[in-house]
Amino acid sequence: MLRNLGLIFGKIQRVKPFHLYGQRYLGTLREPSQPLKRCPKWVCVEDAVKIINSEHLVFIQGGAGTPMELVRAMTEHGICNNLRGVRLLHLNLEGDTPFANPEFEKHFRSISLYVGYNLREAVNEGRADCIPVFMHEIPKLFYEKQIVPDIALIHVSMPDARGFCSLGVNADCTRAAICTAKVLIAQVNEHIPRSFGDTLVHSSHFDWAVRHDCPLPCVGCLLPNDLEQEIGKIIAQRLIEDGATLQLGIGCIPDSIFCALVNHKDLGIHSEIISDGIVDLVQHGNITNKCKLKHRGRIVNSFAIGTKKLYDFLHNNPVIGMANWLTLIALRKEIKFSCHFIIRIIVMLEMLAANYVNNCQVISMQPKMTAINSCIEMDLTGQICSDSLGCKMYSGFGGQLDFTRGAANSQDGRGKAIIAFPSVTSRGESKIQPVLKLGAGVVITRAHAHYIVTEHGVANLFGKTLRQRANALIQIAHPDHRECLEKAAFERLKSNPTKYL
Repeated sequence: MLRNLGLIFGKIQRVKPFHLYGQRYLGTLREPSQPLKRCPKWVCVEDAVKIINSEHLVFIQGGAGTPMELVRAMTEHGICNNLRGVRLLHLNLEGDTPFANPEFEKHFRSISLYVGYNLREAVNEGRADCIPVFMHEIPKLFYEKQIVPDIALIHVSMPDARGFCSLGVNADCTRAAICTAKVLIAQVNEHIPRSFGDTLVHSSHFDWAVRHDCPLPCVGCLLPNDLEQEIGKIIAQRLIEDGATLQLGIGCIPDSIFCALVNHKDLGIHSEIISDGIVDLVQHGNITNKCKLKHRGRIVNSFAIGTKKLYDFLHNNPVIGMANWLTLIALRKEIKFSCHFIIRIIVMLEMLAANYVNNCQVISMQPKMTAINSCIEMDLTGQICSDSLGCKMYSGFGGQLDFTRGAANSQDGRGKAIIAFPSVTSRGESKIQPVLKLGAGVVITRAHAHYIVTEHGVANLFGKTLRQRANALIQIAHPDHRECLEKAAFERLKSNPTKYL
């Protein structure tokens, strides 16, 4: 077998395996890409969710891959059969979340690993829970069996001729949940794009499969306003170099940055999330990934959300890469490449699990790693709040600190950790405050904060004293608020802000 593989890959190198969380448990977990000698049971959605009982822990795939039909049927089943205490574990979900309605509190309790827009009210009213956790550590909760789902609800593409399905738009922690869940229920949807990497699942692992075709949620952003466009230009022109590896989120500021990168060369992507913004830069040749030392030539990400433009880009792309040789063998006849060509295939995209993509060590290996994130507010010493509005939860830790640390510790010494935001809120309040609001959650500590960008410029806080930090941040605050911030800085620090040591 290995001798035959040499025809496909040339000389097979033996490399030291990368150590990931839960490695000592892997021998006891299911391997989703390994076919089993059984077939899934195809049923209607109402029959599939009948297995859910009171006190069950149910994992729900999140993001654009939220299995909305399974969620709907599960909610109706729980209400009609008066189930009690069903716990629902998930990242941010798209679509309706009827289980979180106040009248259904006795039936279901949501537990968010990252709070989405449709569950903020429930979390802040005490009807739902959230777990503060770094994105790279979420799979660890499953692999080390702190969380063992009774049932996992997932959303996959149609199986191919060999029975392989794709999670399409999510690897994140979904693969870890699949590996550890006792029962798998899959919503099979022809609209799910077929991506490769850790999204590969063989249909023989499904206990129940439900066919339900529906378009994926389209999450597009408003056109960036003038302030956001200015921030994008500042970052692109002053902080992003040719050959840099980028991590960006989703929103108007990332979109404005992508628009400002049209003259950059040989950019790479290693990012927790990708959105529509990368598509044009790939097609125009700005993103080539050829400078990357690890995953050279490949976009690496953990999940994707956007519009049909992005999903079409992901689907069955003939130059999308496979995470392991098993996938390549399974798809060899479908892609119809000769062995000679497979050796030289240009691999463009791998969707891998969050415990790898968000691992600080892996991030630090990328050349000129540039991590760009945003925040809700920050104080004059550099403390950054990204997950709450005062005491009210807004989102979660996600991968912000993972990429901030990875970029700051880049092995080539040329990485940049950037936090970018407009200087004022929509109400005209300064986002740079003397102190954070009561109860505000610090995601980036003052020691982790490096480059801060507003439409008024760039402040590099690394190695700066508290007085120097206050001075630098006041210079990029909105002019209408600078005088008040100077007075507040003097009151807090008992000395005038200065740029000097």
